[in-house]
Amino acid sequence: MSEQSAQSTEGHHLKDLPRNVWVVTLTSFLTDVSSEMLFNLLPIFLYSVLGVKTAFIGLIEGLAEAVASLLKLASGWLSDKLGMRKPIAVAGYALSTLAKPFLYLTTSWTGVLAVRFSDRLGKGLRTAPRDALVADTVRAEERGLAFGLHRAGDTAGAVIGLAVALIVVLLTQRGDPDLERSTFQSVVLISILPSVVAVLILAFGAHDVPVKKAESPVVGDAAAPIGESVPAKASLWRVPGFRRFIVLLVIFTLGNSSDAFLILRARTTGLSVAGVLGMMITFNLVYSVLSTPAGSLSDRVGRRSLLIAGWGVYALVYLGFAAAKNSWQAWALMGVYGIYYGLSEGAVRAFVADLVPAANRGTAYGTLYTAIGFSVLPASLIAGLLWQGAGNWNGLGPSAPFYFGALMAVIAAVGLYAFVPDRAGQPVT
Repeated sequence: MSEQSAQSTEGHHLKDLPRNVWVVTLTSFLTDVSSEMLFNLLPIFLYSVLGVKTAFIGLIEGLAEAVASLLKLASGWLSDKLGMRKPIAVAGYALSTLAKPFLYLTTSWTGVLAVRFSDRLGKGLRTAPRDALVADTVRAEERGLAFGLHRAGDTAGAVIGLAVALIVVLLTQRGDPDLERSTFQSVVLISILPSVVAVLILAFGAHDVPVKKAESPVVGDAAAPIGESVPAKASLWRVPGFRRFIVLLVIFTLGNSSDAFLILRARTTGLSVAGVLGMMITFNLVYSVLSTPAGSLSDRVGRRSLLIAGWGVYALVYLGFAAAKNSWQAWALMGVYGIYYGLSEGAVRAFVADLVPAANRGTAYGTLYTAIGFSVLPASLIAGLLWQGAGNWNGLGPSAPFYFGALMAVIAAVGLYAFVPDRAGQPVT
């Protein structure tokens, strides 16, 4: 990065970010207040209340993500085609809000799958247009900060949601270490209000930023100011850095099964339901606190460096979960896991905006999330099968999927260093 660019980045502060960034952040905050109080209890509800085996839990999580990922690609492309991000994002948040109350009634894993599938469809519909809206709203040198703030708000909502779930568990279960159906139903009812408010805030608070398209197809517009002409659409797969980045993310994701398995692994160490919620609060606090400064740091030192560091932390955490014997170890490892998320999640989103033209951003984010979503299905199935089948392999048992995840993270990190430039336009060395 040039000295001038670095100085420009250092001069940007949270108060300078546009209204859209704050509206989207508040929407994500409230949505996660609603979602995290539910979906961190869901694997325990499936396993302990409904008696579902881990292979089916992997199927539910993976299938919902994979099928919904088709919509992420379509919604991103449609937002590019129409030049509108907000209406599609609002529709996605509304669909997820409508799906959640049905968890109150479900009594089978197929019912949970239907609700989870509908919720993921809503996420698939909103995610790419929402991220493209953030990228359209800010300048290139603010992208890391903007996406870092968004991830911080999203995760702060998770902290509040988990805290609410923990309070409900402590008040209703009176020391019972397992989850009761009535407790889960109470959490479902409480989750509805913040989800509804989130939809209203986005609908009335955000505005679309028109993206004008120039006639000459030039790849890379990292410094193009908002409202000025940007390059016409070009095939994303003609952008080598983007293509390689997606392939490496797929490799990483094949070892990154649903976090439901981390929760179940913590339970095998003796952690109670209340302990699991406390562990997840710790994780999300670390993630939330780190996201904004890490995003700002990526504006100065580059996205790739933070991603490599994040994937390295991930590998160490998964090795730790493979070897964990006590509940305090699982709790501590989940806190370190928050460092991985804080370093990586905002940087991934900003890196995509660095690598592709503005006119392709919706499609690029759709491609990103579709690739990840389709990788989550085999990843979660592999994890579930390894968990169940590895008991015959020298007593590996629940440790097996975590050894596999650590290996895939190391392979992806090495590939990122070797094959992807740190910023758009740089030669690969």
